[in-house]
Amino acid sequence: MMAEAPILEVKNLHAHAGDAPLLTEVSFSVGRGETVLVIGPNGAGKTTLFRALIGAVPFKGEVVWTRGTKIGYVPQKIDLERDLPITVEEFFKLKTGGKETVDQKTIREALLAVRLPDAYAKKSISILSSGEFQRVLIAWAIVGHPDVLLFDEPTASIDIAGQETIYELLHELQDAHGLTLILISHDLSIVYRYATQVLCLNRRQICYGAPREVLTPKELASLYGEGRTFYHHLHGEHL
Repeated sequence: MMAEAPILEVKNLHAHAGDAPLLTEVSFSVGRGETVLVIGPNGAGKTTLFRALIGAVPFKGEVVWTRGTKIGYVPQKIDLERDLPITVEEFFKLKTGGKETVDQKTIREALLAVRLPDAYAKKSISILSSGEFQRVLIAWAIVGHPDVLLFDEPTASIDIAGQETIYELLHELQDAHGLTLILISHDLSIVYRYATQVLCLNRRQICYGAPREVLTPKELASLYGEGRTFYHHLHGEHL
């Protein structure tokens, strides 16, 4: 029996800002239903990669999605002031730019999927905690039933307990809807716990594969620089 084709295949991707290279020589493939964590230091090109994957920045090379793939994307920063006097429901309706209506039933179902009561639809986004707002963003991203969810640092500005809840939610949604997850993270413990594959970037591809196979001390030093100490035992459970 033939193996299922990857949902995403990237070949020799290069991205530049003017003459400055942002990413070079990036090649990897993602199987349907996998969880890929993208790691690397600040300025390594992780967000640039995501923007290339959705065609938001020019690049050279190939980015091939399986025909008909629907993509949900949540950037690290939403261009929205949290003190704007809009409700969660109104925020959902911004998603379509007025081209079509997101009905209340769809919003309610999306909120329940991330463990928020449907009463949250009427709440102002300004009163939500960081963790609640991240749940709203996940709910917002799954409207339209995407096949793939790209999430740039889903637990930024959330406390440790809230981070665990967010990752649990993402994987509940993955199991329930067959999602493929591609996430940016700075937390190696999350990589070891949840990722089926890890992509290591530092302006170029350092490694790609199963975390316990490719995250060797040598590769981590190449990724983050010599002199960094990593407390995660490669076959353990804690960072």
